[in-house]
Amino acid sequence: MSRGKTTEAKATQAGATQAGATDSQGTGVHVADSHDLIRVHGARENNLKDVSVDIPKRRLTVFTGVSGSGKSSLVFGTIAADSQRMINETYSAFVQGFMPSLARPDVDLLEGLTTAIIVDQERMGANPRSTVGTATDANAMLRILFSRLGKPYVGPPTAFSFNVPTRKASGVMSTEKAGGRVEKAVVQNQVYLGGMCARCEGMGAVSDFDLTALYDESKSLRDGGLTVPGYSMDGWYGRLFEGMGLPMDKPIGSFTKKQLETMLYAEPTKIKVEGVNLTFEGVIPKIQKSMLSKDVEAMQPHVRRFVERAITFQTCPECEGTRLSAEARSSKIKGKNIADLCTMQISDLAQWVRELEEPSVAPLVAGLQHALDSFTEIGLGYLSLDRPAGTLSGGEAQRTKMIRHLGSSLTDVTYVFDEPTIGLHPHDIERMNQLLLQLRDKGNTVLVVEHKPETIAIADHVVDLGPGAGRAGGAVCFEGTVDGLRGSDTTTGHHLDDRAHLKESVRERTGVMEVRGASTHNLRDVDVDIPLGVLCVVTGVAGSGKSSLIHGSVAKRDGVVVIDQAAIKGSRRSNPATYTGLLEPIRKAFAKANGVKPALFSSNSEGACPSCNGAGVIFTELGVMATVESTCEECEGRRFQAAVLEYTLGGKNIAEVLAMSVTEAESFFGSGDAKTPAAHTVLDRLVDVGLGYLSLGQPLTTLSGGERQRLKLAAQMSEKGDVYVLDEPTTGLHLADVENLLGLLDRLVESGKSVIVIEHHQAVMAHADWIVDLGPGAGHDGGRVVFEGTPADLVADRSTLTGEHLALYVGA
Repeated sequence: MSRGKTTEAKATQAGATQAGATDSQGTGVHVADSHDLIRVHGARENNLKDVSVDIPKRRLTVFTGVSGSGKSSLVFGTIAADSQRMINETYSAFVQGFMPSLARPDVDLLEGLTTAIIVDQERMGANPRSTVGTATDANAMLRILFSRLGKPYVGPPTAFSFNVPTRKASGVMSTEKAGGRVEKAVVQNQVYLGGMCARCEGMGAVSDFDLTALYDESKSLRDGGLTVPGYSMDGWYGRLFEGMGLPMDKPIGSFTKKQLETMLYAEPTKIKVEGVNLTFEGVIPKIQKSMLSKDVEAMQPHVRRFVERAITFQTCPECEGTRLSAEARSSKIKGKNIADLCTMQISDLAQWVRELEEPSVAPLVAGLQHALDSFTEIGLGYLSLDRPAGTLSGGEAQRTKMIRHLGSSLTDVTYVFDEPTIGLHPHDIERMNQLLLQLRDKGNTVLVVEHKPETIAIADHVVDLGPGAGRAGGAVCFEGTVDGLRGSDTTTGHHLDDRAHLKESVRERTGVMEVRGASTHNLRDVDVDIPLGVLCVVTGVAGSGKSSLIHGSVAKRDGVVVIDQAAIKGSRRSNPATYTGLLEPIRKAFAKANGVKPALFSSNSEGACPSCNGAGVIFTELGVMATVESTCEECEGRRFQAAVLEYTLGGKNIAEVLAMSVTEAESFFGSGDAKTPAAHTVLDRLVDVGLGYLSLGQPLTTLSGGERQRLKLAAQMSEKGDVYVLDEPTTGLHLADVENLLGLLDRLVESGKSVIVIEHHQAVMAHADWIVDLGPGAGHDGGRVVFEGTPADLVADRSTLTGEHLALYVGA
């Protein structure tokens, strides 16, 4: 292993300094001058092992290493976190009281920090009211534009907002100014202060409930007749229903009309149950508030399945899905209302705005023009402003967040990116690289966590962490130039120039899944046969229609298991054992071996340490200061009561088992006294997806994005189905791990499954038995199948962008 700065890297940097090295713009900045470095000494966040690095400012530094090696802990958990913490501390104690308190990262010294702007992969929230337009400044500027130029005049900017209820404000006086003076005053008798459609309350869709999916009329409430997730009659819910006078032991089918209406539709009603004041609310309004207020993509899987089964969504007949009132839609500019513009492809909308010549609002039009052009520049011109923000992929969300920074005049800022190439076709990666270089060339420090060799190649400086993942990682293996990395004895260095080879032979299909007339989003009446019994890769540039084809026409069929990019939800109490269901057979095995209840072996239930309630740590609030987290003295961080830890299985107590790595636990539960087939099966899948190094009890909050996705993959592989759909499974995977993923996909196919992968990675394309390529472009320039066939035929054909890039990748 090449430790820290290799001799070569040190010599290169020292030589450059002595020679008066200049930056990319020739300004003569000495890159190794202590004033031009972000210095990190003794970083110990998560798995970091006293890491010390010097990062040059105003340069593009890429952090590499296998998933779980400590990249995010160093870049996000240490550097960016401390920058944000120190900025927060510049505010008064009063203001800090309204801000999240941030603990100081576990590091000895951090010097040379500048303001950090984080552009991560987090989805853009689960609020179904949020759209691409509202999440950026574009909608706000359009609303102002219509409040100034729209005919007829209907009100202020909020009159065009679907998030503000429609209200009339009679007799409001508006003034029109010219040259800074009031030219005339007009009394408007019909001015509106909001633009929300009253029928759908600005949602664009109305919901209809299938009552048969809410309850089983043959059962009583006490026997589980209510089939809505989260309702259990064992606790307070049962007492609440009883307190409302609902019969608990009669079949729901025998309820009177009034009783059924109370159960389903009752408005919030305060009642007293056993001396406690509680509020009862009907099942349907409760569902509308607790479930339908969230984006479907962000729901827990079992809740999503219930919603899809029990509730049908139809376009609102009043506003035709625009979310806006008739008054807001009546105001037009050049024959188009604001809803018409929001449904346009952004690249087309940019052209419409470009042709708008109105000197009175010139600065506004220029600002809107820049925002829309930025979408196109960043490869998102195929979106529309009315696209729900929750439906954007992680990569699309990240690029959308970049838009507000592209035109910023700030310099000497530290921009922090988390795999900005996620979701990008090889054709689009070059454009992203140019944007990163553009930010650097304005005099900013750009820190990028990345696996793609195309982006690693443009780095001025590389920091490679490892050598392994989890406990086997957390050290700097190399620090220096890209050429130095290529010649280093590190995992990344060995795999940097890896290129896949086309398979000599492909598998024969066992059948086909027919798709006919697919027209979701931008698809143009697509007919395609998806082969079964093989590995089929669906590819194409971002926005070409890949996800629309598979999620719209394949995913909801019987026997199809979908492993998508939706974020894993989990608190500090959640861990790989709880998330995958592994803890259940482990608890039962402990209970059976010791003749006690399984609940004792859960730190979230009866076995929890009473001092820390099973958290393993004690949190001490210090007002505006950061909350202090200290290990619980009673359980010493093990989370369980001392009495519980006396029970053992195979010579280990439950805390010792949860401290095991997946690989250790696989061996432990595979034989001897602890042999537990159900647990061993889950552990096998975790090893298959390359997570053997994780400990069973590691909090989900400490996992990287790539680790979370593979954990999800392992969990959902247990679902019964004949067809597996994977959405960009290489997300977060190091070059060395892609080969392991391909082996897993092969094993799935060889076990009799059909595997469909939406993917951009050329190694996965080369390994496919069949490729469906969509395009030729994005948005309305895509939506067609431009190639179907084997990877070898695609390379030989070279008729598509994918074919060109795959041919270059395999050296054909």
